[in-house]
Amino acid sequence: MPAPQTEVLATEDDDELHLDWYRQGSDRVAVISHGLEGHSRRPYVLGLAKALMGQGWDVLAWNFRSCGGVMNLQPRFYHSGATEDLHAVVTRTLSERYRNVFLSGFSMGGNLTLLYLGQQGEQVDSRISGAVTYSVPIDLAGCADMLALPSRRIYMQRFLNDLHGKMEEKSQRFPDRIDITGFKNIRNFHEFDDRYTAPLHGFKDATDYWASCSALHRLKDIRVPALMVNAADDPFLSAGCFPESRKVLGSYVKIEVPKWGGHVGFVEHARDGYYWSERRVLDFVRNTI
Repeated sequence: MPAPQTEVLATEDDDELHLDWYRQGSDRVAVISHGLEGHSRRPYVLGLAKALMGQGWDVLAWNFRSCGGVMNLQPRFYHSGATEDLHAVVTRTLSERYRNVFLSGFSMGGNLTLLYLGQQGEQVDSRISGAVTYSVPIDLAGCADMLALPSRRIYMQRFLNDLHGKMEEKSQRFPDRIDITGFKNIRNFHEFDDRYTAPLHGFKDATDYWASCSALHRLKDIRVPALMVNAADDPFLSAGCFPESRKVLGSYVKIEVPKWGGHVGFVEHARDGYYWSERRVLDFVRNTI
């Protein structure tokens, strides 16, 4: 992979988003959104970027607020429904010469992508030509319940450890807004989102946040071809993340449920060196866009 061209994109609320551009003179670009506590240079992001570039696409991989090694400027950070930030990134992309913009997202980034497209609905820009998402927690409340199970404790603790350091830095910058006293007593997203995510981002509580930001209820509003790939053995996903009804999925969303893959773990190799997930995206864009 070549080194990216970096850009700092100013937001309307005086914050910053950090972008990685991989340009090769194409008139097509893919926008890739990472997962919870991920960043734009995670192997799964770079793998997809490399595969798409091999097929002639430019790529823009972006970092959610506070991700990518640079703390953002405002007390708020990122969350599963921060579509205003994805919209800012897409708008920046559309300011270029591209005739096709393709969206892809992993885990939280997948929910963000589908929620954004659902919110855009009939008003979606005609240059946005489709989306592929992986391991998508479209039912946030159900997924929070799954991660609260004792059998998922190792995953939950890893997330909380990462978030602890981030909230500690936030509390030093904004001591009047963020208090980390007793943070180590937090055991799940019910408690974390109630205490931090919801109040910092304008939601009543965790339940309100999850209800407002789950893409599940907006899938039917999407008006571009969209593929959601959720593995049957994903330990993070609830039953609600596997909708079958066309009333829920709408006319444009297709779901695929491979037996294996875990959470963002579609790593079956092929002779071309691509993972299964990367080949699936290439197949989708080749036949759909």
